[in-house]
Amino acid sequence: MAISTRVAFGQELTALAADHDFVVCNADTKACNLENFGKQYPDRDFSIGIAEQNLMGVASGLASCGHKVYAATFAVFTSMRACEQVRQFICYPKLNVTVIGTHVGLQVGGDGATHAAVEDIGIFRSMPNMTIVQPSDEVSARAIARASLDFEGPLYIRLHRNPEEDIHQADSYRFQLGKAHMVENHGSDATIFVSGILLGKALEAAKRLKMEGINVRVTEIHTIKPLDQEAVMQAAQETGAIVTVEDHNIIGGLGSAVAEVLAEHCPVPMKRIGIQDRFGSSGDAELLYAEHKMSVMDIVSSTKEVIARKKSH
Repeated sequence: MAISTRVAFGQELTALAADHDFVVCNADTKACNLENFGKQYPDRDFSIGIAEQNLMGVASGLASCGHKVYAATFAVFTSMRACEQVRQFICYPKLNVTVIGTHVGLQVGGDGATHAAVEDIGIFRSMPNMTIVQPSDEVSARAIARASLDFEGPLYIRLHRNPEEDIHQADSYRFQLGKAHMVENHGSDATIFVSGILLGKALEAAKRLKMEGINVRVTEIHTIKPLDQEAVMQAAQETGAIVTVEDHNIIGGLGSAVAEVLAEHCPVPMKRIGIQDRFGSSGDAELLYAEHKMSVMDIVSSTKEVIARKKSH
């Protein structure tokens, strides 16, 4: 049975707590299953309530005393309501706090437009010392939870609301911070870079393109900052056409990060697929993806577009 990346991460981190020393700070939200952490470890759990600015302040205080801290709540609150606290109290002193932001992107349409975090990557990517990672399924979420235990410094982990089927195999998947992961490598016509929950759509688009004789690579970017610039430049040199896919505003997220590398090092035709500089909306996630031209067929048509532009140069 499929579960969401937020639940998988919380389950894995709780299971690891028996052998690892860390504390958890929660807001009064059902974010990623860590709201149950205190039932097993009451001396290591701090519930701050609906006060996200205080949440980050308490987390930074605990970290300054030598604790490894996980601070969890909805991403829209971590990145905006507590933006100053994350910047001043966590990133500036480079403290060992993992900020967990859940309910990201258009999946949150069922919860209402105001709760949809579609700007969070752009906000945190602009902060020095902040590292940003995002899983695509249960397997990668659990792997990131394990890897986060040994990470030192400010870390933002972006997690999703809804269950998704696994793409990766638990026995073979290996997470390496800062390194892109090529999921489909049988193609030289274009490269699709994708981060997060839309990996499945990107792979389905590649499958449909292959049926038309178009062979593309699909590369997962789980570490958005620091970006694997070498992988981006290599893909540009070898395929000559780039598409980025993300459940985030096209401004400031994965598309912007990839475009910056291409503009400075290897300019090639490129298309960014994501939220088109708009706020989130209320409604079914799949309908919202279609509205923002983020469906499988939109990825297919955009890939064809950049390949055509490549050939015309």
